[in-house]
Amino acid sequence: MTKPFSSLSLSRRHLLIATSALATGALVTAAGLGPALSADSPRNGGDITFLIDSLGDTWIPNNSAISSFQGHIWGHVTDKLVYVDADGKVSPWIAERWEQNDSATEFTLHLKSGVTFSDGTPLDAAAVVANLDIWYGGRKKEGINPIGLFPKTYDRAEAVDASTVKAVFKKPTLGFIPTLGYHGSILISPKTIAQPAPQQADLSKTSGSGPYLVSSWKEGDFVKLVKRKDYNWGPPAVGHTGPAYLDSITYKLVSEPSLRVASVQSGQADVAYNASPQELQSLKADGFTIATPRYLGFVNGWAVNTKLTPYDDVKVRQALQAGINRQEIIDTVYTPDWKLATSFIQSNVPGATDHSDLLAYNPDKAEKLLDEAGWIKGSGGIRAKDGKQLSLTIYSNPYLATSKSIDELIAQQLGKIGWKVDIRAYDVVTFGQKVAFGGPAVAAYEVTRSFIDAGTVAGILTNANNGENWFALDERDQRINELRDKIASAGSAEIRAPLLDELQKYVLEQGYFIPRTQIVQRIYVQSPKLKGETYNGVAYASYYTATITD
Repeated sequence: MTKPFSSLSLSRRHLLIATSALATGALVTAAGLGPALSADSPRNGGDITFLIDSLGDTWIPNNSAISSFQGHIWGHVTDKLVYVDADGKVSPWIAERWEQNDSATEFTLHLKSGVTFSDGTPLDAAAVVANLDIWYGGRKKEGINPIGLFPKTYDRAEAVDASTVKAVFKKPTLGFIPTLGYHGSILISPKTIAQPAPQQADLSKTSGSGPYLVSSWKEGDFVKLVKRKDYNWGPPAVGHTGPAYLDSITYKLVSEPSLRVASVQSGQADVAYNASPQELQSLKADGFTIATPRYLGFVNGWAVNTKLTPYDDVKVRQALQAGINRQEIIDTVYTPDWKLATSFIQSNVPGATDHSDLLAYNPDKAEKLLDEAGWIKGSGGIRAKDGKQLSLTIYSNPYLATSKSIDELIAQQLGKIGWKVDIRAYDVVTFGQKVAFGGPAVAAYEVTRSFIDAGTVAGILTNANNGENWFALDERDQRINELRDKIASAGSAEIRAPLLDELQKYVLEQGYFIPRTQIVQRIYVQSPKLKGETYNGVAYASYYTATITD
């Protein structure tokens, strides 16, 4: 821990009485703007404040890098081997180039020279091997987790020489290179990796190679980053490789959404994270920058437990698929920034295909399927079979602020065709304890998760290689398992593409996954004076290339 951060006061009373003149003056003073440059030159200098609703409960890199909150900090103090943009395009970063063998079981990475961690040690082949090993295995007895989406087929890695790494896999692993751009795959100094978990949890003792350093931090309060002046190895894809332009970024915890937004409106802060979707249109009209990037990953939807009656019946699952009006969800809960689901993975994921026809709202079809399955409407319009009502309990996702509103709307939609729907809302801790994929009482588990490469999807859905078995199918569905194995063994994107299309169609036809909308999990409200930020494949904002304008 370091000295407390006290330069930002965010009391409600202060916000309400602050005049626009004072707010503007405070913003200019805090920014510390340097002398004007030519119109074509980025402006160096300035400090920004980013208001966030959580800073998590640990800073152990493996455990926190995949957090929707802490990932913002890690994205500025660490680098990755490759860069993946919002369309899933992979390009060089610390790995300048790479090759793979014909079977996609061996990969050779050639590293950029001259890169160092902030503790002075080189980011060389030995350092990359140390990172690959801990991403794969973690140190579970110490409480250091493996990175969940790192390929489970990993065998070993070796340093061929100081700038060359060879990674070997037990089976074809086409998704290895893209996964190096996943937000969990952050490069940490071997000295940090060697530390026990309690020392790794001290953010001030963690050394990355990124464009910013941790200047000060206070648990549950703030993290202040300052730029690293000798940084010169940014990803070419963002159009800049030298030091960052901004002098500092302060991430400040403010739990109330309206207070975060009001702080940006008054000029006391520069970015508010996770504003309410209903506020976005008016904020945009007032001149604030609104960003709603989609990450590469699954859409927001339900994984259906096929072991539970009546969801072991394909006709009931298909009726559930047809009984949801997805356009009404966007029109009612969201804004035009949100997009209709066209599959169970986001449409910007390479390999995603359009199966909108399987997701069309068709209540007549749903009613017919339920009739055929023997579920007959009774008093009050609720369907029943063998003396049992057609029921569904929905567990609202505490990680998505709009989840309960969507649940309430879907409950109305399904109620019209005969479902009795109950909604239960828990906090994050209780949700984690009571709700799980395939849980004995959980018929539909709400999913929102990012990934980089679509090839990882089949293994997550099933139980292969310690997969998560989302639909509780075990080995009962031969076809999905055949597709899983063919996708995993594909040696090229050309071979894999039609298999991914077939998997998407099959999963939706079977009603295993019930999409709701494409997911926007990270919402940014930003001062119009802040320009030039970028958004990567998992929708994190990077201020490495950002500047402050007059």
